[in-house]
Amino acid sequence: MSASTCYDVTAWPHGDPYDDVGAVINSIIGDIKERQPQSDVNDGGKPGAIIVLPPGDYRLRTQILIDVSFLRIQGAGHGFTSSSIRFNVPRDEWGDLHELWPGGSRILVDLDAPEGAEQSEGAAIRVARQGSPRISSVEFNGFCIDGLHFKSDGKAVNPENSYVNGKTGIYVEDANDSFRVSEMGLVYLEHALTVRKADALSVHDNFIAECGSCIELLDWGQASKVTDNLIGAGPAGHSIYAENHGGLLVSANNVFPRGESSVHLSGVTRSSVIGNRLHAFYPGMVLLNANSSENLVAANHLLRDQEPWAPFFEVGNDLDDQYGLLRIEGHDNSAIANHFSLAVDSVARQREEIGIVAVRIVSGSGNYVASNHVVAHDARVGSGSSAFEAQVGALLATDSADHLDVTTVLVDAGASHNTVLDSGTKAQVVLDAELNAFRATPGIGAG
Repeated sequence: MSASTCYDVTAWPHGDPYDDVGAVINSIIGDIKERQPQSDVNDGGKPGAIIVLPPGDYRLRTQILIDVSFLRIQGAGHGFTSSSIRFNVPRDEWGDLHELWPGGSRILVDLDAPEGAEQSEGAAIRVARQGSPRISSVEFNGFCIDGLHFKSDGKAVNPENSYVNGKTGIYVEDANDSFRVSEMGLVYLEHALTVRKADALSVHDNFIAECGSCIELLDWGQASKVTDNLIGAGPAGHSIYAENHGGLLVSANNVFPRGESSVHLSGVTRSSVIGNRLHAFYPGMVLLNANSSENLVAANHLLRDQEPWAPFFEVGNDLDDQYGLLRIEGHDNSAIANHFSLAVDSVARQREEIGIVAVRIVSGSGNYVASNHVVAHDARVGSGSSAFEAQVGALLATDSADHLDVTTVLVDAGASHNTVLDSGTKAQVVLDAELNAFRATPGIGAG
């Protein structure tokens, strides 16, 4: 039995953390419950504990089950490095790489969920406790959860590019309060972080990339925040997804391309998506659907360009460019002072007749679209074998000769009583001016 409430997995006398850290942490949680059985002792009784993961590789063969409040699992570094780049380098060149695998305090997920299993069964860490009060103040800080490999999905030429393996990093199953996920690294997981029924959740300053889906807030929730994260999902998954949430703050995130969407709010109300840098290779970047209403989308930078890295050159999300980069299906939302950068190769698009739409209001009334700036260039886009060099080169290219004609705002016939101000010229905005209020951005020489 530990003499304190601070546990080191490498010093715990039961089990081998390098062979199965899951079994070791479950044993420690059992000790916490045994030592803290009373709910009221001198106005306390269950202070919880901290479990420390020193730097090292810890294989996980047994799922960690957390059913106690006030528990913090803490490492000494998120240890992220790109597994995707490594797996797309010829194996005979691996000997020249400085390191091959993620590092820091790293959990190697060695679970094998059977075909068709529930998502929870493939989770490295599962948080589950029903009853009252809700499980509270569980924290994950400063370690890496690595899914190791993806599997063939029958589509990707290289199975390691499929984003499919049935593995989840952290799965919170039951109603919870004041959880914190911070300074984590999550890589090569089909689902990185899934939280159900969250209240006052903080997902802050994490590196979550090369995962099928990164952050998923499911069922319902309130007063939570997703802030200051670096995020990169796969083309069939979510970067940031929330459903039936109120009072959600999504701010200061840097979302990388290849995710099916950057921010997807479904049935979300009175929430804010502000000050994010969002980058995508496909349409459908910011989605407000299922009657998402009274939300603020403001001061975001949305960059839409095209895939420059050879292994993913033909991959898409099956949406056409009229779908909209920002798509609204709901009432009384505000889209204010967003900057849209479009660098699209019209030759690569085969000069499709379908034009590109920046903001599309599909349904709803009372939506307010104002002072958005759309910059569109017809850019020649190449591809390269180096992910870093190809993408940085594409990001820095601003010298294209031709501007690209786009629809800055499209209001569908099923939407009315919306307001569009200073977000495009008369030629760039498509709406019924008898049913919606419109003030055009003045054109050069308009007087």
